[in-house]
Amino acid sequence: MEETRRISDPENGSSSYGGKPPNPLSFSSSSAAAVYKQSFDGERSLALCNKRSLVRHPSLVKTKVSDISVENEFTLEKNKSEFVPAMRSGAWSDIGSRSSMEDAYLCVDNFMDSFGLLNSEDGPSAFYGVFDGHGGKHAADFACHHIPRYIVEDQEFPSEINKVLSSAFLQTDTAFLEACSLDGSLASGTTALAAILFGRSLVVANAGDCRAVLSRQGKAIEMSRDHKPMSSKERRRIEASGGYVFDGYLNGQLNVARALGDFHMEGMKKKKGGSDCGPLIAEPELMTTKLTEEDEFLIIGCDGVWDVFMSQNAVDFARRRLQEHNDPVMCSKELVEEALKRKSADNVTAVVVCLQPQPPPNLVAPRLRVHRSFSAEGLKDLQSYLDGLGN
Repeated sequence: MEETRRISDPENGSSSYGGKPPNPLSFSSSSAAAVYKQSFDGERSLALCNKRSLVRHPSLVKTKVSDISVENEFTLEKNKSEFVPAMRSGAWSDIGSRSSMEDAYLCVDNFMDSFGLLNSEDGPSAFYGVFDGHGGKHAADFACHHIPRYIVEDQEFPSEINKVLSSAFLQTDTAFLEACSLDGSLASGTTALAAILFGRSLVVANAGDCRAVLSRQGKAIEMSRDHKPMSSKERRRIEASGGYVFDGYLNGQLNVARALGDFHMEGMKKKKGGSDCGPLIAEPELMTTKLTEEDEFLIIGCDGVWDVFMSQNAVDFARRRLQEHNDPVMCSKELVEEALKRKSADNVTAVVVCLQPQPPPNLVAPRLRVHRSFSAEGLKDLQSYLDGLGN
């Protein structure tokens, strides 16, 4: 059970170098429930689907990837087929000024091998996630354990990664509703960000205000969008579903517009069997890109990081540290410590994924060659001035 605790309640300094997460395919429904009970130090009853009963979430059945509501999905054009990312990751987490720790994270540099799947000919695979809980840590731990499980159990993985990722978020949300109906003390919520690297493809799924930022030759490329109630796009969706935004909070209660869980909050989510969708949704927004040799590292952090770091500022900070020691664990620790020095008032969690074996190179600004010339009249005036000095 040592490895199971590493997933649901990871220790600081965890690195991709040692240890593997539990293989979710090796758990029966009863044994998985037992693991979940032990994780929360109390008697929990949890009905879990085994592989045979796994079905795609109803909202995604018979749906093409292009039909899923991920309007902000894009592809960053730049293909250099010879590049193969070499993933190394590290993570660090700190309770900060809060009375309890509600964040969870997961780093798996060899996703296919760690979860008992056949390696793909498309190249290396990896999974990274950050889960920022609120109202307790149960939802964050639940999502950290179940999202990768639903991904590997889906028959369309890895051929339909976008669809599988969206379904895993929604399946996890539904499963947590079932868990809460059996034990009301689990009631809580969490934002979630999951990043999958498959070959040269990077796919990021986000629901909430965690953020993923890619360093591309030192330039910050945001791979997720914060889902805040004050965002014009989210506000329109909230109001169309019968909710409202008051003082920056969804229905005056929650400062994020997307999250898993929170079924205990009245009027937030569609109840089981209901026809109307509530203003708070668990559907993630997806962004994708093809990695090239210009891509150096990826930072994933909870909002405790981004409350005090702008994306470019975080990339600049991490880049300098990696140039010094090239250690993703030390870099993630230094990011968290710097966030606390900048007075972040939340739990702070950061994951750093290096995509190259060597540290980021020094960037040298090109020297501009300026061609200067004088007109004939200007030369004549200059000559007259110099002649005058000699007199």
